[in-house]
Amino acid sequence: MAVREGGGGGGGGTQLHDLPEPILTQVISLIKDVRTRNAASLVCSRWRTLERSTRTSLSLRGNVRNPFLLPTCFSAVSCLDLSLLSPWGHPFLPPPPPNYFQQEEQNLQPYHLSNQQLIAQRLGQAFPSVASLVVYARDPSTIYALAPQWPRLLEAKLVRWHQRPHHSPGSDLVPLLANCSTIDSLDLSDFYCWTEDIPPALQAYPTAAASLTRLNLLLASASEGFGRSELAVISESCTNLRHLIAPCIFNPRYINFVGDDALLDLATNCPRLTLLHLVDPSTLSPAPAAGGGEQTQEDAGITAAGLQNLFAALRGLEDVALDLCHNVQDAGPALESLSHRCPRIKSLKLGHFQSICKAAWLHLDGVAVCGGLESLCIKNSSDLTDAGLAAIARGCRRISKFEIHGCNRVTETGIKRLASTLRSTLKEVRISGCELLDSTRSLRALDPVRDRLERLHFDCVWVKPGLEEQPAEDPENAADGSDVDEFEDGVDCSHESARKKCRYSEEAGPAHYGNGFNSLWSRNWERLRYLSLWFPAGEVLTPLLDALESCPVLEEISIKVEGDCRTCPKPTQRVFGLSFLAHYQRLAKMKLDCGEAIGYALTAPMGQMDLSLWERFYLHGIGDLNLYELDYWPPQDKEVNQRSLSLPATGLIQECLSLRKLFIHGTTHEHFMRFFLMMQNLRDVQLREDYYPAPENDMSTEMRVDSCSRFEDALNNRVVPD
Repeated sequence: MAVREGGGGGGGGTQLHDLPEPILTQVISLIKDVRTRNAASLVCSRWRTLERSTRTSLSLRGNVRNPFLLPTCFSAVSCLDLSLLSPWGHPFLPPPPPNYFQQEEQNLQPYHLSNQQLIAQRLGQAFPSVASLVVYARDPSTIYALAPQWPRLLEAKLVRWHQRPHHSPGSDLVPLLANCSTIDSLDLSDFYCWTEDIPPALQAYPTAAASLTRLNLLLASASEGFGRSELAVISESCTNLRHLIAPCIFNPRYINFVGDDALLDLATNCPRLTLLHLVDPSTLSPAPAAGGGEQTQEDAGITAAGLQNLFAALRGLEDVALDLCHNVQDAGPALESLSHRCPRIKSLKLGHFQSICKAAWLHLDGVAVCGGLESLCIKNSSDLTDAGLAAIARGCRRISKFEIHGCNRVTETGIKRLASTLRSTLKEVRISGCELLDSTRSLRALDPVRDRLERLHFDCVWVKPGLEEQPAEDPENAADGSDVDEFEDGVDCSHESARKKCRYSEEAGPAHYGNGFNSLWSRNWERLRYLSLWFPAGEVLTPLLDALESCPVLEEISIKVEGDCRTCPKPTQRVFGLSFLAHYQRLAKMKLDCGEAIGYALTAPMGQMDLSLWERFYLHGIGDLNLYELDYWPPQDKEVNQRSLSLPATGLIQECLSLRKLFIHGTTHEHFMRFFLMMQNLRDVQLREDYYPAPENDMSTEMRVDSCSRFEDALNNRVVPD
């Protein structure tokens, strides 16, 4: 940590420690990485004091039932995250008295429980400067205790994946709005509640509601959106909003649906809006299978004329998202109006908008007129063609982020033209659910920008039905049935060495698949740092290396597996192929989401694989990777609403010895968790039931509060090398 001048060993040189304190304070304040800051604080007592006094953001993951372990040296922290406290998802404050929340809101008084008050006051004393708070609020008692500690709170985010407690509407928000009248931002995107909980609370506290400028109501697992009357109450209460994100009912079959009049009322009540995201709740559900972009013949209650009135009333718009499940016909003129009326528009997301760019003549039309766009997302536009994409690329030369989903008339040629035109600006691309774009064609289309892209997503459907490539070069290998053995009765890959690749993955070469990747070999993706992949259940990862052979700076990968494992055939390859990712030497962070992979949790019928075998299939080879952090969502059987880690999965994850952070989005048995104690570098482990509805009562053999506490104690008592 020292810098010397004049050479020599001794103490005669100038060290970083010799800098004046204001300069050294500024240097340390610029350090963002948490571990680097921790290392700096170990240099000497002076550096420790400066590091503690300049840290402004902190996320606590300790067990809140041990308040004596609460750090008291971070008095400058302004952003405090309490949503990850252990045991995760359980109320860290004592529950309120019986029937407490059945009373009228105006008669509610803070109940006095010594332990609860002690914890809340200790948090307030340890972090007196908090202006931004994130907290898991399983019931309103948590907010009733914490909100009075920071009356000048500006930003709040509530988290809850458990079922909503039975109490009066708005009880969750009442203590927050009552005690923090100057609150500026409220985020409920990860908070499960009912839509009828929000308008009454905002109406009851007009001062706090009027101070809000950012409101995110994209409720976790929302199955219903806000109707016209509820949206009107929200906009009338929060007249100073600049950012609004909300799910809305756009289906014209509903009486209280959001249409042109509702949008105009919203614009009239909140004229300062710069960010407006209105989405249909059904778009928040898991995406359909690749190539299955949802198409509908029904029209939404929103028209092009209504949109023109909306844009005329909100001239300061910079970010707009209208993600619907019903068609908005002839949207081109409305988008041209958006460009003229809202000259600062930079981000646009459209779902089920038709005729957004006809490209019938040489002149630009529709969304192609919005020349200031930097981010564009187009979903389920059934009449968008390659010519439309070419026109968009000609008109919107500043686009750095482009996403297309469910546009079934777009081909490889259209994406390639767009990529060629936007080569100097394009940095992030997402392609999914397009019938004429499998993974091979998507990657070939991005060839003009492969050395420029930093973030990429595509669907790993190596050959789509009806879009087959040329036959494999070696038909004998392709027809060889040696890879198709009985999975359940064959070799148990979980007992093989973690540093040895399975012979099945070694045999799977480019000729084995014949997917057209030969033309992509030896090509570099020089700047690709983040890769996101979608897999249908049963598909394998093996061909990926042929397509993305050289990614020297790839640091993070996100893999989502989706589909019904009960209906898909047995994989022709015994392993998913994670060991191939060892080729990317800088890969440190992985998200493996099998949460939407559905299977048999218990005994599977004859000829089927249960979830433990599927977990073995997907996790085999993870020990070959040099990962620092892993987020894992186990597959589930939705009939029992349980996402649990199996024994084979536990053993395979244990082989990844380099892991320091492990987050399992589900539950497991306590004796399974003991396997992780043998991982010397592992420092942070957490079970998160962040799926709705999270189980209210843990199974007798599953991890419970005491089980989590015992495991954490054993984890913290180990000697960690660094």
